[in-house]
This record gives sequence, C-alpha cells and structure tokens, in this order.
Amino acid sequence: MSFDRTAWTAYASTTLFVLLWSGGAIFAKWGLSHASAFGFLLLRFVLALSVLLLICARRGRGLPAPGTRKTVAATGALLIGSYSICYLLALDHGVTPGVLATLLGAQPILTLALMERRYPPARLAGLLLALCGLVMVVYQSIALARFSVAGIAFAFAALASMTAGAILQKRIAQAPMDVMPLQYAVSLALCLLFAPFQPIRVEWGLGFIVPLVWMGLVISVGATLLFYRMIQAGNLVNVTSLFYLVPAGTAALDYLILGNRLSALSLAGMAAILLGLMLVLRNPAAAARRQAA
Repeated sequence: MSFDRTAWTAYASTTLFVLLWSGGAIFAKWGLSHASAFGFLLLRFVLALSVLLLICARRGRGLPAPGTRKTVAATGALLIGSYSICYLLALDHGVTPGVLATLLGAQPILTLALMERRYPPARLAGLLLALCGLVMVVYQSIALARFSVAGIAFAFAALASMTAGAILQKRIAQAPMDVMPLQYAVSLALCLLFAPFQPIRVEWGLGFIVPLVWMGLVISVGATLLFYRMIQAGNLVNVTSLFYLVPAGTAALDYLILGNRLSALSLAGMAAILLGLMLVLRNPAAAARRQAA
C-alpha cells in the first residue's frame, strides 16, 4: 500500500479540527459558568487578537494585500463577528443549543445550493442523512426547546452570517495569517458596539482562565487557522459538512471526559452522520471540478 502524504495530512488536519472544535462547546460551557456571554466573548476576541498581533510582529507583516482589505474585513465581520454575536443572542433569547445546531446544520445544504450548479442525488442524500443524524444527537435539547421570534431571527442571522462569510473566505487566496488579525480586529469592534447593551460579568479564577485560553488561543487561533486552510484547499460544501461531526464529537468527549452516558438515539445519530458524510465526501475531486465549472 502506497503512502500518500498529502492525503494523510488532510485526514490529520480534518481530525484535529473536529476534535478541537468539538471540545470548544465543553470549554465554552465551563467558561460561561464564570462569566456573562458577552464578557467571555469580548475577552476571547481580545486574547486572540493580541496573540495574532504578536505573531504578525514576529513575521514582519500582518495586513492583507492592498485592494483586498475591505473584502477581508467584511468577511471577518460576517464569519467571526456577526456569527458569534448572533449565536450568543439566539441562545440568550431562549433557543436551545440543539435547535441552534440543527438550524446551522442547514449550512452545507445552503452552500451546495449557492455554490454548485448540479446536485448529485447521492451527495444531497448524504447531506440530508447527516442533518437527520444531527437532529438525533441533539434531540434532547430540541425536546426542551422554547421558541421566540427574536431568538429564531438571531439563529437564522447566525446561519446567514456563517454561510455568506464562508463563501467569501473561499474567494480569499491570501495566507490565513495575513487576514485573521484584521478580521478579529473588526469582529472585536463589532462586539464592542453591542457590549453597552449586554450584561458584562467576569469571575476571575482558574475556572474562567482555562476556558478563556482554550477558546481564545486553541479555537480562535489554532482551529480557525485549520478551518481557513481547509477552505482554501478543499470543496466548500465538503468542509462545511464537517460541522455535522462537531455535536457528535462534543457528545463523545462529554462521555469520555465527564462520564455523561450516550443514549442509543445519540449513537444512532452519530452513525447516520458518518454514513451521510461518506456519501458527501466520497468523490471530492468531482465536486471540486463542478464548483470550478
């Protein structure tokens, strides 16, 4: 059997991204028990931007190419700032994490409709199967849901922000480290606009600092860097469909780390997600050619 370094590197990057992003929900929940949502988000963005600026100083450059900065800033405002704010506000207005995850699960299907001219039946069936699996994994949260017009509006705004931002990011050919500092600066500025109207509370201690470091460095810098590189290198529908694995990964980590047992429905949902993604990803080269056509 021949060793394909490129393929194995891609598999390793994908696995690492899913593991890091899945752990984010656990650390975020931990951090939010010691801070208000906007207090946590503001400090997360400040920490991420500070580290990115230090890296830029070491590299000797930190701005996108002239002529692209408005596009890069708008992309960051959507993909990082608007998405994060709308996500938090949706939760704050009563939308449960399960309902929110299910609504955001429509992103790969929406991206497929916007980016690709042809929808192979197996590929579309895979996305729908993965979405059904996602609903099974987060079913308990959905069952406890209570809805409000404002909450659903913010949830759909988060979906629109993530979808539009990912499509714009796909069109940016520059290295992720050249665009992320400006994007996080814009996202922090956007967050500061909402801060006066939101409660800001922080309980300094190890229970807050550890989640803040994880979310500010591991997720906002490390996992986002991996995400941007995968967007550049792969088919956008394939990359965004990986987010179906995140709730399943979070549930698995919740069991392995915290000992919370998985229900039979969650296990069946994980199997459906994996089967659906196998259908989506089984011919990425053909998908890439369709997107380029």
